[in-house]
Order: sequence, then structure tokens, then C-alpha cells
Amino acid sequence: MQQVRVAETQLEKEQAFDVRRTVFTEEQGVSPDIEFDESDDSATHFVGYDLQQPIAAGRLRSLEQGIGKAERVCVLPEYRGHGIGAMMMEAMEEEARQQGIHLLRLNAQTHAMAFYEHLGYQTASEEFMDAGIPHKTMEKEL
Repeated sequence: MQQVRVAETQLEKEQAFDVRRTVFTEEQGVSPDIEFDESDDSATHFVGYDLQQPIAAGRLRSLEQGIGKAERVCVLPEYRGHGIGAMMMEAMEEEARQQGIHLLRLNAQTHAMAFYEHLGYQTASEEFMDAGIPHKTMEKEL
């Protein structure tokens, strides 16, 4: 059974960081110096599980009054395409609403844009490079 929850304990945060490390630094070659930053201290972290196994992660930050940003959203390769990514985004959107956020923004890797479009996000920028990977900013009114 898959589920997503807010990472409330240090162990849950470390599990989220482990998933991010596997996907972004090991699979995609992003430097750990870029992947892990000062925003990790203040962000709301999420971890997705298959039974007790951590398989997905993400973080939510408030940018300014009413505007938030979903970041570091990832799913382990063997679990992609089975709904946990959508569950992650639903959990992040619900938490954003509870925090008074009405516009959620994210920087999508261009290969993942169809996933976010399916969830109601719209492109809000031209393509740009981040950590050597092409991205576009996307937004959704909550």
C-alpha cells in the first residue's frame, strides 16, 4: 500500500533525503552541493512509501504571501508510472492550501512536463537550465 505523508521526524526527513540522493545525485548526476541547500532547514518535507519502504520525496516552500513552490519532487525509478508521484503532488497541494498558499509554482524538468500538465499545471516560463538539466516553470491555482 502506497502513502505520502509530511516528514515530521528526523528519520522521515532522512528517508526523503535518501530518495532525493538516489534520484538526483546518483541517477541524474546533480552535485550534492546543489541538491541539498539551506532551504532544507525551513521547508516542509514529504516522503512517499510503499509499505514501509521510502520511494518518493518532495519539499514545499513558501515564497511570498499566498505563493508556494513545490521542489525536489522525485520517485525512485522502479516505482514511476504507478501513481505515487500524483499522490505526492496531491499531498503537497493539500498542505499548501492549509498554509494559505493559493498559487503553487514548480520548476519541472522538461521530460516531466506532461505529468504536471495532467495535474493541472501550466507552463509559465521559457526553457532554462538548472543543474545542467532543461526546465520550465509551471504554476497551478489551488
